[in-house]
Amino acid sequence: MTPTTPLRPSPQTTTFAPEALLFDMDGTLVDSTVVVERTWRRFAARHGLDAEAILATAHGRRTGETVAAYVPAGVDAAAETARLVAEEVEDVDGIVPVPGAAELLASLPEGCWAVVTSAGRELTHRRMAAAGLPLPPLLISADDVREGKPSPEGYLAAAAALAVDPAATVVFEDAEAGLRAAVASGGAPVVVGAHGGTAAKGLPRVRDLRDVTVTGAGLGALHVTLRHTAPVRV
Repeated sequence: MTPTTPLRPSPQTTTFAPEALLFDMDGTLVDSTVVVERTWRRFAARHGLDAEAILATAHGRRTGETVAAYVPAGVDAAAETARLVAEEVEDVDGIVPVPGAAELLASLPEGCWAVVTSAGRELTHRRMAAAGLPLPPLLISADDVREGKPSPEGYLAAAAALAVDPAATVVFEDAEAGLRAAVASGGAPVVVGAHGGTAAKGLPRVRDLRDVTVTGAGLGALHVTLRHTAPVRV
Protein backbone atom coordinates (compact mmCIF):
# COMPACT_ATOMS: atom_id res chain seq x y z
CA MET A 1 0.00 0.00 0.00
CA THR A 2 1.32 3.44 -0.87
CA PRO A 3 1.10 6.40 1.49
CA THR A 4 -1.88 8.71 1.12
CA THR A 5 -0.47 11.90 -0.40
CA PRO A 6 -2.18 14.69 -2.32
CA LEU A 7 -2.67 13.78 -5.96
CA ARG A 8 -3.40 17.21 -7.47
CA PRO A 9 -2.60 20.00 -5.01
CA SER A 10 -3.52 23.52 -6.11
CA PRO A 11 -4.56 26.78 -4.45
CA GLN A 12 -8.19 25.72 -4.92
CA THR A 13 -8.30 21.98 -4.23
CA THR A 14 -6.38 19.07 -2.79
CA THR A 15 -7.27 15.53 -3.83
CA PHE A 16 -6.49 12.25 -2.05
CA ALA A 17 -7.12 8.59 -2.86
CA PRO A 18 -7.13 6.99 0.61
CA GLU A 19 -8.31 3.57 1.70
CA ALA A 20 -10.21 4.89 4.74
CA LEU A 21 -11.20 8.09 6.52
CA LEU A 22 -10.64 8.77 10.22
CA PHE A 23 -12.43 11.59 12.05
CA ASP A 24 -11.95 13.28 15.38
CA MET A 25 -15.31 14.15 16.97
CA ASP A 26 -15.34 17.40 19.00
CA GLY A 27 -14.62 20.34 16.73
CA THR A 28 -14.45 18.14 13.65
CA LEU A 29 -17.86 16.46 13.44
CA VAL A 30 -19.59 17.97 16.48
CA ASP A 31 -19.41 21.57 17.69
CA SER A 32 -19.46 21.16 21.47
CA THR A 33 -17.62 24.39 22.24
CA VAL A 34 -20.30 25.85 24.53
CA VAL A 35 -20.49 22.67 26.62
CA VAL A 36 -16.72 22.29 26.86
CA GLU A 37 -16.32 25.88 27.99
CA ARG A 38 -19.10 25.59 30.58
CA THR A 39 -17.60 22.42 32.01
CA TRP A 40 -14.04 23.68 32.33
CA ARG A 41 -15.08 27.09 33.63
CA ARG A 42 -17.01 25.38 36.45
CA PHE A 43 -13.95 23.25 37.19
CA ALA A 44 -11.71 26.33 37.24
CA ALA A 45 -14.10 28.25 39.49
CA ARG A 46 -14.28 25.37 42.00
CA HIS A 47 -10.52 25.33 42.39
CA GLY A 48 -9.54 28.96 41.84
CA LEU A 49 -7.81 28.24 38.55
CA ASP A 50 -7.32 30.22 35.34
CA ALA A 51 -10.09 29.02 33.03
CA GLU A 52 -8.49 30.54 29.92
CA ALA A 53 -5.25 28.65 30.51
CA ILE A 54 -7.16 25.38 30.90
CA LEU A 55 -9.27 25.96 27.78
CA ALA A 56 -6.13 26.73 25.78
CA THR A 57 -4.84 23.18 26.33
CA ALA A 58 -7.91 21.03 27.06
CA HIS A 59 -9.26 20.63 23.52
CA GLY A 60 -8.39 17.30 21.96
CA ARG A 61 -7.16 15.74 25.19
CA ARG A 62 -8.83 13.24 27.49
CA THR A 63 -10.60 14.83 30.45
CA GLY A 64 -8.51 12.97 33.03
CA GLU A 65 -5.26 14.17 31.50
CA THR A 66 -6.36 17.81 31.69
CA VAL A 67 -7.60 17.40 35.25
CA ALA A 68 -4.30 15.84 36.27
CA ALA A 69 -2.39 18.73 34.72
CA TYR A 70 -4.31 21.44 36.61
CA VAL A 71 -5.95 20.04 39.73
CA PRO A 72 -4.51 21.54 42.95
CA ALA A 73 -2.52 19.38 45.32
CA GLY A 74 -4.70 17.45 47.71
CA VAL A 75 -7.68 17.21 45.37
CA ASP A 76 -8.72 13.71 44.26
CA ALA A 77 -8.05 13.85 40.51
CA ALA A 78 -9.95 10.63 39.80
CA ALA A 79 -13.06 11.86 41.61
CA GLU A 80 -12.85 15.24 39.89
CA THR A 81 -12.51 13.54 36.50
CA ALA A 82 -15.56 11.38 37.17
CA ARG A 83 -17.54 14.48 38.13
CA LEU A 84 -16.58 16.33 34.95
CA VAL A 85 -17.34 13.34 32.73
CA ALA A 86 -20.78 12.97 34.35
CA GLU A 87 -21.47 16.67 33.81
CA GLU A 88 -20.46 16.42 30.15
CA VAL A 89 -22.66 13.39 29.52
CA GLU A 90 -25.70 15.20 30.92
CA ASP A 91 -25.04 18.56 29.27
CA VAL A 92 -25.89 18.57 25.56
CA ASP A 93 -27.50 22.02 25.40
CA GLY A 94 -25.99 23.90 22.48
CA ILE A 95 -24.36 20.95 20.76
CA VAL A 96 -24.69 21.16 16.98
CA PRO A 97 -23.07 19.43 14.01
CA VAL A 98 -20.10 21.05 12.35
CA PRO A 99 -21.43 22.45 9.06
CA GLY A 100 -21.41 19.76 6.40
CA ALA A 101 -20.88 16.87 8.83
CA ALA A 102 -24.27 15.24 8.38
CA GLU A 103 -24.12 15.45 4.61
CA LEU A 104 -20.56 14.15 4.45
CA LEU A 105 -21.18 11.16 6.71
CA ALA A 106 -24.38 10.30 4.81
CA SER A 107 -22.36 10.21 1.58
CA LEU A 108 -19.76 7.74 2.83
CA PRO A 109 -19.87 4.11 1.69
CA GLU A 110 -20.36 1.61 4.50
CA GLY A 111 -17.38 0.46 6.50
CA CYS A 112 -14.78 2.93 5.22
CA TRP A 113 -14.62 5.36 8.15
CA ALA A 114 -14.13 5.58 11.89
CA VAL A 115 -14.21 8.11 14.70
CA VAL A 116 -11.16 8.43 16.96
CA THR A 117 -11.95 10.70 19.88
CA SER A 118 -10.61 11.82 23.24
CA ALA A 119 -14.15 11.55 24.61
CA GLY A 120 -15.37 8.40 26.32
CA ARG A 121 -17.74 6.02 24.56
CA GLU A 122 -20.89 7.15 26.40
CA LEU A 123 -20.09 10.81 25.86
CA THR A 124 -19.41 10.19 22.18
CA HIS A 125 -22.80 8.51 21.74
CA ARG A 126 -24.53 11.39 23.54
CA ARG A 127 -22.86 14.13 21.53
CA MET A 128 -23.24 12.43 18.14
CA ALA A 129 -26.94 11.87 18.88
CA ALA A 130 -27.43 15.44 20.12
CA ALA A 131 -25.89 16.71 16.89
CA GLY A 132 -28.14 14.43 14.82
CA LEU A 133 -25.20 12.45 13.45
CA PRO A 134 -25.03 8.68 12.95
CA LEU A 135 -22.92 6.54 15.23
CA PRO A 136 -19.72 5.52 13.48
CA PRO A 137 -19.30 1.95 12.22
CA LEU A 138 -16.06 1.90 14.20
CA LEU A 139 -15.36 3.99 17.31
CA ILE A 140 -12.04 4.29 19.11
CA SER A 141 -12.77 6.32 22.22
CA ALA A 142 -10.81 7.46 25.27
CA ASP A 143 -11.95 4.22 26.92
CA ASP A 144 -10.20 2.10 24.30
CA VAL A 145 -6.60 3.37 24.49
CA ARG A 146 -3.83 3.45 27.06
CA GLU A 147 -2.55 6.82 25.88
CA GLY A 148 -4.67 9.69 24.59
CA LYS A 149 -3.77 12.17 21.89
CA PRO A 150 -1.12 13.34 20.99
CA SER A 151 -0.25 9.65 21.10
CA PRO A 152 -1.14 8.04 17.73
CA GLU A 153 -2.48 4.95 19.50
CA GLY A 154 -6.12 5.64 18.66
CA TYR A 155 -5.49 6.27 14.98
CA LEU A 156 -3.27 3.21 14.69
CA ALA A 157 -5.96 1.11 16.37
CA ALA A 158 -8.60 2.38 13.96
CA ALA A 159 -6.45 1.60 10.93
CA ALA A 160 -5.75 -1.89 12.27
CA ALA A 161 -9.45 -2.53 12.89
CA LEU A 162 -10.23 -1.45 9.32
CA ALA A 163 -7.33 -3.61 8.04
CA VAL A 164 -5.66 -0.71 6.23
CA ASP A 165 -2.18 0.75 6.35
CA PRO A 166 -2.25 3.87 8.58
CA ALA A 167 -0.38 5.67 5.80
CA ALA A 168 -3.37 5.04 3.51
CA THR A 169 -5.79 7.03 5.69
CA VAL A 170 -6.91 10.66 5.66
CA VAL A 171 -7.36 12.03 9.18
CA PHE A 172 -9.65 15.00 9.90
CA GLU A 173 -8.67 16.95 13.03
CA ASP A 174 -9.13 20.41 14.52
CA ALA A 175 -6.82 20.62 17.57
CA GLU A 176 -3.10 20.57 18.29
CA ALA A 177 -3.05 17.28 20.20
CA GLY A 178 -5.14 15.54 17.56
CA LEU A 179 -3.06 16.85 14.66
CA ARG A 180 0.12 15.69 16.37
CA ALA A 181 -1.47 12.26 16.81
CA ALA A 182 -2.50 12.17 13.16
CA VAL A 183 0.99 13.09 11.97
CA ALA A 184 2.58 10.51 14.25
CA SER A 185 0.23 7.80 12.95
CA GLY A 186 1.55 8.25 9.42
CA GLY A 187 -1.85 9.22 8.03
CA ALA A 188 -2.54 12.32 5.95
CA PRO A 189 -3.91 15.01 8.32
CA VAL A 190 -6.44 17.62 7.24
CA VAL A 191 -7.09 20.63 9.48
CA VAL A 192 -10.78 21.37 9.99
CA GLY A 193 -11.39 24.97 11.03
CA ALA A 194 -9.13 27.77 12.15
CA HIS A 195 -6.60 26.09 14.46
CA GLY A 196 -3.23 27.74 13.90
CA GLY A 197 -0.91 25.78 16.19
CA THR A 198 2.47 24.38 15.29
CA ALA A 199 1.10 21.00 14.22
CA ALA A 200 -1.16 22.62 11.61
CA LYS A 201 1.67 24.35 9.76
CA GLY A 202 1.75 23.42 6.08
CA LEU A 203 -1.18 21.01 6.25
CA PRO A 204 -4.22 21.05 3.94
CA ARG A 205 -7.07 22.94 5.60
CA VAL A 206 -10.81 23.29 5.09
CA ARG A 207 -13.19 25.84 6.61
CA ASP A 208 -15.53 23.03 7.68
CA LEU A 209 -16.87 19.78 6.24
CA ARG A 210 -18.92 21.53 3.57
CA ASP A 211 -15.57 21.82 1.78
CA VAL A 212 -15.02 18.04 1.67
CA THR A 213 -16.41 15.73 -1.02
CA VAL A 214 -15.97 11.96 -0.97
CA THR A 215 -16.82 9.61 -3.81
CA GLY A 216 -16.02 5.96 -4.43
CA ALA A 217 -17.28 2.46 -3.81
CA GLY A 218 -15.93 1.98 -0.31
CA LEU A 219 -12.89 0.73 1.57
CA GLY A 220 -9.82 1.06 -0.63
CA ALA A 221 -11.64 2.90 -3.42
CA LEU A 222 -12.22 6.42 -2.14
CA HIS A 223 -11.65 9.79 -3.77
CA VAL A 224 -11.48 12.82 -1.46
CA THR A 225 -11.52 16.42 -2.66
CA LEU A 226 -10.87 19.38 -0.37
CA ARG A 227 -11.97 22.81 -1.52
CA HIS A 228 -10.01 25.70 -0.05
CA THR A 229 -11.29 29.19 0.58
CA ALA A 230 -7.72 30.47 0.45
CA PRO A 231 -4.44 29.06 -0.93
CA VAL A 232 -3.08 26.22 1.21
CA ARG A 233 0.52 25.09 1.19
CA VAL A 234 0.54 21.26 1.03
